[in-house]
Amino acid sequence: MITIAFSLDSFWEFISFPFVWGLAIGLALMMFAMWSHFKTKREFSRFRRHLSDKLELEAKQYEVVRKEKEQLAKENEHLRVQIATLNEKPDNKILREVEVLARAERQLMISAPGFGAAWETAKTNAVAELEAEEQGKSLPKRIFRKFFGTTGNREMVEALPAGSDLDFAGDGHGKR
Repeated sequence: MITIAFSLDSFWEFISFPFVWGLAIGLALMMFAMWSHFKTKREFSRFRRHLSDKLELEAKQYEVVRKEKEQLAKENEHLRVQIATLNEKPDNKILREVEVLARAERQLMISAPGFGAAWETAKTNAVAELEAEEQGKSLPKRIFRKFFGTTGNREMVEALPAGSDLDFAGDGHGKR
C-alpha cells in the first residue's frame, strides 16, 4: 500500500509549484466572483420586489384617479343637462335674454360710435359668451342674477306692494 504522509517540508515543496499558485489564485477569484454574483442576484431580486410594489401602488392610484374622473365626467354631464333643462323654463329664457341684452349694452358702452352695427355685434358676442358658459367652456358671469337673485321672478313678486293686482308667480293669488 501506498501511504501519503504529509510533512511540513513536503507541504512547502508542494506550494512552491507554479500550478498550485495559479490554482489557488483561480479558486480565490472564483470565490470572489461567486460571492459578487450572489450579492448582485440578491440585490436584483430586491429591486424586482420594489418595482413590483411600486407598480401595484401606481395601479391602485391610477384606478382611483380613473374612477374619480369618471365620477366627475358623470357629474359634469348631469350638471350640463340640468342647466339645459333650467334654461328651457320660461323664467330662465327671459332672464337669459335680459342677460344677453345687459352684456350687449355693457359692450356697447365701450364701443359706441356706430350704434346699429355695434349693437348687433355686441348682442352676438353676448349670445356667444352665454352659450360658452352654458356648455361649460367658461365661468359664469351673470349680471342680473345679482339684482334679481337666483330664484328669478319670486323675489320680484315679493317686492310688489301687498295690494298689487299683478300675478307674476302664477299661483293665482293676485287680483285681476
